[in-house]
Amino acid sequence: MADTVCVNQITVVSYNMHGFNQGYVTMDELINSVNPDVFLCQEHWLTPANLHKFEDLFLNYFCFGCSAMMNKIETGPLSGRPYGGIMVLIKKKSSQHH
Repeated sequence: MADTVCVNQITVVSYNMHGFNQGYVTMDELINSVNPDVFLCQEHWLTPANLHKFEDLFLNYFCFGCSAMMNKIETGPLSGRPYGGIMVLIKKKSSQHH
């Protein structure tokens, strides 16, 4: 009788971007070196209209997130320092059955 142990592991990276334009290069480097299954981003500072930038740059991931700038945008022209926002990237995997 043989015992089979299946251990499923996922790799998760959490990263504070300090703004999308400042942080996406490091994020890309982490994706290429660590190859995470899940990437958690904080402080991307994007407006709702710019959230597509994650999907445009990270094609191998499903992207789910929000902007913290919604209320700021609704009150008029954007002024002051941007802030907040989260994004979760989940790796797209091809289905393989063994």
